[in-house]
Amino acid sequence: GAGHAMSARRPPPAWRLPQGVNSPLWEYLNTPRLAAEEDAYFAGHPLFDADADALDARFPTPGRLVDLGCGAGRHSLRFAARGFEVVSIDLARPMLEVVARKAEEAGVGDRLLPLQANLCHLGGLPSGTFDYALSMFSTLGMIRGRDARRRALAEAARILKPGGRLALHAHNVWLNLRDPQGRRWLLRQALRLLGGRDEFGDRRMTYRGIPGMEVHLYRWGELRRELSLAGFRVDEVVPLDEVTAAPIPNPGRFPSLRAGGWLVFATCLPSRS
Repeated sequence: GAGHAMSARRPPPAWRLPQGVNSPLWEYLNTPRLAAEEDAYFAGHPLFDADADALDARFPTPGRLVDLGCGAGRHSLRFAARGFEVVSIDLARPMLEVVARKAEEAGVGDRLLPLQANLCHLGGLPSGTFDYALSMFSTLGMIRGRDARRRALAEAARILKPGGRLALHAHNVWLNLRDPQGRRWLLRQALRLLGGRDEFGDRRMTYRGIPGMEVHLYRWGELRRELSLAGFRVDEVVPLDEVTAAPIPNPGRFPSLRAGGWLVFATCLPSRS
């Protein structure tokens, strides 16, 4: 009943939270309203058309695909309909319930497996299982803490076959240069960084009614290094316009400053160990 729903959303003490999760993110993951509203909330979002077109063009051949942070399953369902074998992973049970229902309604339930798991700990999945991995709509940036994000990228590399492909979306920290509030935030971030007190790029906001939500905004060099550290070779970077989500014109001209974010396509290299 309502009492149970309320207690389900009250975060546990910090020491019991999963790796990469803080109290606001825990509330986000455990709020059924957000899963129910997901499709309507993002209807017509320009990035959703842009990333779908980009993925379909670059992943044309069906294979095994893992959707890391699948949300309500917009990519999972589309790839399953194209004949891919899909494992849809999210830490939010309400999202996975939506995915399972939609997969049955679409007639792709036999090709889509919803799986509740922390992206930092995918030990239930064997190494070298997948041909493709998705980490879209700044999923990586929602993971709290650099060590946890590194762990998530390492796990993505582990469960991909050597030569497997990763598609990842991340937001650009420098998009904050364009407005006075963003510039003030960047200045505060720089001062905290100099004082050794904070991780540069963590932006706090109220998101879909949940205060204190944070997303990590990347610098391009930082993101490239993190991917390399995890065992990926970056093959292609698509800098996206902040408003339209279309590839920015003249991408060779200061893309690290001008992009609102990036779609990155990378190949998993054979393990060096």
